Amino acid sequence: MKRLSSFLLLALAVLSLSSCFKDEEPNAECDILKAWVHVDDVADVFFQKSDTVVNVLYSASNIEFSVRRKADLTNLAPLFDITPGATITPANGSAHDFSQGPVTYTVTSESGEWSRKYQVGFKPITVIKRDTITFEFENFAINEANNEKYYRWYETELDGSTLEYWASANAGFAIAKGSAAADEYPTVPAEGYNGWGVKLVTRSTGAFGQMVKRRLAAGNFFIGEFDPLPALTETLKCTLMGRPFVGKPVTLSGFYKYKAGEQMQDKNGKFIDGKDEAAIYAVFYLNHDAEGNEVMLYGDDCKTNKHIVAMADMTTIPETDDWTYFEIPFEFRSPIDPELVENRGYSLTVVFSSSKNGETYEGAIGSTLCIDNVKVACETEE
Repeated sequence: MKRLSSFLLLALAVLSLSSCFKDEEPNAECDILKAWVHVDDVADVFFQKSDTVVNVLYSASNIEFSVRRKADLTNLAPLFDITPGATITPANGSAHDFSQGPVTYTVTSESGEWSRKYQVGFKPITVIKRDTITFEFENFAINEANNEKYYRWYETELDGSTLEYWASANAGFAIAKGSAAADEYPTVPAEGYNGWGVKLVTRSTGAFGQMVKRRLAAGNFFIGEFDPLPALTETLKCTLMGRPFVGKPVTLSGFYKYKAGEQMQDKNGKFIDGKDEAAIYAVFYLNHDAEGNEVMLYGDDCKTNKHIVAMADMTTIPETDDWTYFEIPFEFRSPIDPELVENRGYSLTVVFSSSKNGETYEGAIGSTLCIDNVKVACETEE
């Protein structure tokens, strides 16, 4: 996945991600592709077998394993899959005390010219069930240290740390239109129902987008992560949808405003009949298969994956200039396992898009969806 073709080199230059290679030196890459840990008893340290493996996004510089609150972190030996020919320090598979915080690893390219540092850590998770989880979208920033020009959103966790719980395809838009100002991206902060909200706008991707036949970019916002690497080859694999969720979701609610753009167009840029529509939905799913392997939803199976347990889908989203309340029930396809809930065996994603068919580059430029005060209500234990 990390073996970059020439067009992705161009794309990543536009993205201004910290990099450590030259296009004329294919052996000059220095990335960690995957990290994993072997322990004698998985249940003593991790919640699920799939937690022992972390697939590392290209843009990531922090690698974090989620572990049980009382796990012994004093003698763990992570293993790494790195780019061919590269070396890693400290040694691959060497044991370290992670109880005092992350350990810095340095990956050096085969040529010796380039290196990249990673912070590798283990984060104890306190499992707390809450009746209602509220997202107000007040915390956002531009990562200027990474030369980015687009917004990212952060949630504050119970221990005071921050997490990019929500993601957008802004990094993908930067590939096509890196000259755009921050407020010209598809997903931006805006005045909300209370305080700040999030505005999603279907944008033209300009000349570069036309060249690669991705003529528009819908504003999207979802619980999960965005990986820019497949943006020009397997676009629907960019969106890694979902994060572990402790609880049984009952309803998805919040406030929205929506206005469709003036003219629909298909993936070829041809104007077509019809009116654009937004998307608001949530999916609750098993995050591992019967063998304990990780399950992740992507843009191509976020509503069809066989591991989906429940879905809340607002199938009709009327246009409105005023903040309008919505509430959607979760419809369950199969019963849930309370023990798996306790052990973070399910994940949840919530998805918003200004053009519901934006993943196939169909929509109307200018379609705008605003959202705020999003809540996921859970079943209360008696």
